[in-house]
Amino acid sequence: MAYSSFFSPNFTPFSSARSINHQLSYHPYLPSTSVEYNNIRRELLVPKVASVPYQPINVDYLKGEFSGHGVTFEGIGDNCVAKMGLDNGSRAILMLPSGLITSYKVPMWHGGTVELLHTSVSEGDEGEAVIQGGVSLALNCEDDNEVSWSPNDWVLRDVRGDSNESIKVELISSDSENMVETRYIVTLQEDVLTSEISVTNSKSTPLHWTGSFISHLTVSSPEATYALGLEGSDFLNVPPYLSDFAIIPPDLDEENKSEIGQLWSQMGLKRLLSGLRQKNQKNASEEEMEGEEDDGYKQLNEEMSRVYTSAPRFFTLIDRGRRNSVAVGRDGFDEMYLFSPGSSHEIYGEYSYICVGQSAMLKPIILGPGEVWRGWQQLHNPNM
Repeated sequence: MAYSSFFSPNFTPFSSARSINHQLSYHPYLPSTSVEYNNIRRELLVPKVASVPYQPINVDYLKGEFSGHGVTFEGIGDNCVAKMGLDNGSRAILMLPSGLITSYKVPMWHGGTVELLHTSVSEGDEGEAVIQGGVSLALNCEDDNEVSWSPNDWVLRDVRGDSNESIKVELISSDSENMVETRYIVTLQEDVLTSEISVTNSKSTPLHWTGSFISHLTVSSPEATYALGLEGSDFLNVPPYLSDFAIIPPDLDEENKSEIGQLWSQMGLKRLLSGLRQKNQKNASEEEMEGEEDDGYKQLNEEMSRVYTSAPRFFTLIDRGRRNSVAVGRDGFDEMYLFSPGSSHEIYGEYSYICVGQSAMLKPIILGPGEVWRGWQQLHNPNM
């Protein structure tokens, strides 16, 4: 079962001890198990990074050092959540130290508030909590010697602003050995949630990195959801590239599951195109791999997974079932990923979402010595 916001006032935590690697790669579907919040009395531990366990967070220190800017902190086991709230009713929840945004609630034209993010809490094979969805960042840096590093343990660096207009939470993750520093800034404004990443290369050699923001936007059903503004954009049909926080339909076939991780973590654009062309030539009935979007009001009812390589910086998703819309924007990223699980699933169910990614996956970013790269994603609420 999926929940739009699982850190609600009535939420009762439960156990988790799952190890997770935050690099962009495909992982097998994990079956969802219904969780009754008020009946579960076990403790929630946020999933841990494989071989890099999170250090316990001193929640009392965070409260004393960073409270008073429209942000409150609540401990969950050895971890915590940062709750951001504005006077106009906009709310966001950020998990520490994973950096996962689990909730973004916005005021609506009818006077109430609506959750824009889609989040799922399920129980894994060993009784651990599996937390998926929301807005996540997956980033992998690699130097000329093919030594790679991924930021996955974020430390709170600063909180600025107030509840009147905007709140900015800055996280930092660095690797002194590889001389790479990444900063992740989440900014909540009255009608916008911005996720910004900056990467600093302090090495004397170039740094290559790939990554993406992956956002699960909740909808009534893909059947009732339309993308506006993509007409004329070039696209590439690809297998889904998803982070460990991704919600994956169970009907994705086993053949694709075994191929996806290799396609996105090991293959560049040229090899990817070559491999997919060969696959399509074997089956003439398959959809063409490359194309140009010819629909300015595209219904997302069919299962789809594609990268738009020339999409506009802003486009809009409209959900006619919920009578709301979300404007999605990006800067710094050349690619826009769009994934729909299709409308064959239960309406308002676990797979009622549209996945949007601002990415640098087909063409990695090359960062020279001493250079800094910045990029961001915005989720804009036009429904007030």
